Amino acid sequence: MELLGPAKPRWPWRHCLAGLLFQLLVAVCFFSYLRVYRDDATGSPGAPNRSHCQDSTGTPARPTLLILLWTWPFNIPVALSRCSEMVPGTADCHITANRQVYPQADAVIVHHWDIMQNPRARLPPRTRPPGQRWVWFSMESPSHCWKLQALDGYFNLTMSYRRDSDIFTPYGWLEPWSGQPAHPPLNLSAKTQLVAWAVSNWNPQSARVRYYQTLQAHLKVDVYGRSHKPLPQGTMMETLSQYKFYLAFENSLHPDYITEKLWKNAMGAWAVPVVLGPSRSNYEKFLPPDTFIHVDDFQSPKDLAQYLQALDKDHARYLRYFRWRETLRPGFFSWARCFCQACWKLQQEPRYQTVRSIAAWFT
Repeated sequence: MELLGPAKPRWPWRHCLAGLLFQLLVAVCFFSYLRVYRDDATGSPGAPNRSHCQDSTGTPARPTLLILLWTWPFNIPVALSRCSEMVPGTADCHITANRQVYPQADAVIVHHWDIMQNPRARLPPRTRPPGQRWVWFSMESPSHCWKLQALDGYFNLTMSYRRDSDIFTPYGWLEPWSGQPAHPPLNLSAKTQLVAWAVSNWNPQSARVRYYQTLQAHLKVDVYGRSHKPLPQGTMMETLSQYKFYLAFENSLHPDYITEKLWKNAMGAWAVPVVLGPSRSNYEKFLPPDTFIHVDDFQSPKDLAQYLQALDKDHARYLRYFRWRETLRPGFFSWARCFCQACWKLQQEPRYQTVRSIAAWFT
């Protein structure tokens, strides 16, 4: 009887194919790992690492939110920061302006100024991924936001300087000192000039220009900006710091529209802000009542001029406008902080609703 050896497999090529497929899979995984590592290490706006991790207690954490900036503000790139450092209590988000990640983005921030010339053509694709939230963003007043009606029904959240926005991004704020104030007392001897005003958008029909034209008949005001005295950006704060008062006159009058004219130009220069904008009660939502002078407190520009001239001679009364600095300090707007405030809100807010009309709300 003939002895037979082990039966030969009918399909020997299958083993070779399986081996090749296994090696190919290993290679793909390896190069994918290298790409993720490279993107994370260099800050590349490529596809983010969206893996689920565990926190210190071993509880699975939510995946990192991916936020797409549909455009940079005014098409000017800005430096981004870690949101966990900028806004306490916030987990870091992956924020990028790379539109290739649109299908994976958890939220898209649309800066109105950059799409308002032709909103329907410049908005993101209408076939958005399920659950993706669109955030309408503007730091301009309604007077400078056009074609708002074209945005009806597209957005889920609002983001602006308005206190009733879903994501509140003010131009400035006051916050307590964490310890003792780190600044020296006001040096009155350095205040050698009386009133300054920096203005770039000169509109003779605007409320602020009309008020100034009456005021200047009773008070000397040094006006800087286009068609006036030059004010280089590099020396701007040094120049304004010489003045006791600064005219923080807004270019349009709307609720909560209190801009860098007060926060940066006046408070940053340690000048008392003289404000023209929303009502005094609206300003007092942001500031203590004795931190600023409102034009509405006076019957006429002439009365305001006389009050400022009297304060110039009464150092004790003038210094009362700086008492708040003993316990508070101003915080200033930045684009990076705005995006991190959106990061925080999106982590807290799981709802998916529709803002029926941006125009009806904002105007």
